[in-house]
Amino acid sequence: MIAFLRAVLFGIVEGITEWLPISSTGHMILLDEFVSLEVSEEFWEMFLVVVQLGAILAVVLLFWDKIWPFGKKNNPRPVKRTGFLSYCKKDIWMMWFKIVVACLPAAVVGLLFDEFFESLFYNGVCVAIALIVFGIGFLVIENRNKGKRARINSLSGITFQTAFIIGMFQLIAAIFPGTSRSGATILGALLIGVSRTVAAEFTFFLAIPVMFGASLLKMVKFGFSFTGNELMILFTGMVTAFLVSVFVIRFLMGYIKKHDFRVFGWYRIVLGVIVLVYFGLKAVFFP
Repeated sequence: MIAFLRAVLFGIVEGITEWLPISSTGHMILLDEFVSLEVSEEFWEMFLVVVQLGAILAVVLLFWDKIWPFGKKNNPRPVKRTGFLSYCKKDIWMMWFKIVVACLPAAVVGLLFDEFFESLFYNGVCVAIALIVFGIGFLVIENRNKGKRARINSLSGITFQTAFIIGMFQLIAAIFPGTSRSGATILGALLIGVSRTVAAEFTFFLAIPVMFGASLLKMVKFGFSFTGNELMILFTGMVTAFLVSVFVIRFLMGYIKKHDFRVFGWYRIVLGVIVLVYFGLKAVFFP
């Protein structure tokens, strides 16, 4: 029962922080400092990534009409007017091609250096620094953009070049935990003139192949050899993350229509300072 409740707690934290630009991995690492799942290190490393699949399924559910590239209904721009290609939605296919381009930097670096970066940066101090730096970034960019009209106000307005630039910001998040994948890509998108709503949606869709790919790699590495307790923890965390994500995504899309991201910037800075103080005191009193 204790393991089940802890898995629910981790799922709640994942569901909230995966979509808000405040770093899900960073919060999960910090939560583990105080409420450990008490599992093997190998399972924890896998759980940290695979639990995000629950959150990703919430995106698939909520945005199905915007991501499914087949069907004649709501298809004003079919690839061709007749035959099989008349069922292919050209605008959605183009969006997925751009998402593939955006995924390339993180995919290449992740495949080659994933374990190296994990060993180097997956610790509380690095998380805190990333929280603070990107928190300041949100404040600076939002102050710079205040009163300005966004240059790109639709998903179709994102070019392949824009997608690649956003993908480079995602690469930063892949290297430094605490950066936040959604935070980094949204910040990069805002920096080059993408509206908040479009930046958030593109970030959500970008997470689908990234998280599925990362989860598959972690599962293969782990070996699919689960105990009953491990399966229960993983399944509980994923289902909880899915349910929480549905509400958080709806909240965020409604919130950014009337507000900017500065509140998340301040949250990141305050949390980062608290974490630095905590680990500083821990190093002094519990070396």
